[in-house]
Amino acid sequence: MNNNPARHTTADNSRLQDIARAAVEPLGFEVLEVQQHLAGGERIVLVRIDRLDEQPVTMADLTAASRAADAEFDRLDPIPGEYRLEFESPGSKRPLLRARHFERMVGLKARVRADGHAFTAPIKAVQGDAVTFDVNGDDVTLQAGTMVANLAEFPPSHR
Repeated sequence: MNNNPARHTTADNSRLQDIARAAVEPLGFEVLEVQQHLAGGERIVLVRIDRLDEQPVTMADLTAASRAADAEFDRLDPIPGEYRLEFESPGSKRPLLRARHFERMVGLKARVRADGHAFTAPIKAVQGDAVTFDVNGDDVTLQAGTMVANLAEFPPSHR
């Protein structure tokens, strides 16, 4: 494991994501992403979760997920030194990882980066894992899981 807190590898985040997932999925939560960063010299591990039943994430949900993951992180001790474990709901920059994430947000704009593509456009349709975007009047279809995508506009109500 890398002891330099300023450097974080995908492998580090992948392991942390696996630990968080094992702790919170039995409670009905999905780990959307794990990020590490420094704030005032302190390492922060941020875990962004959503509910598997697609209902809004509540403060009680965040507390339950945090307690479960905190116990697992303490048991496995995956990070050398001090760090703070934080949990939050997806919020307005929700990561879109799976086809069902895109399906929930059809009609809203997504910020997308993939091989040869970088755009912000409305999600037009989803068929299987194929996600179609309306990029300036042209359809661009990419496979869910092969792109980095985040919601670029907040829906007026929970989806």
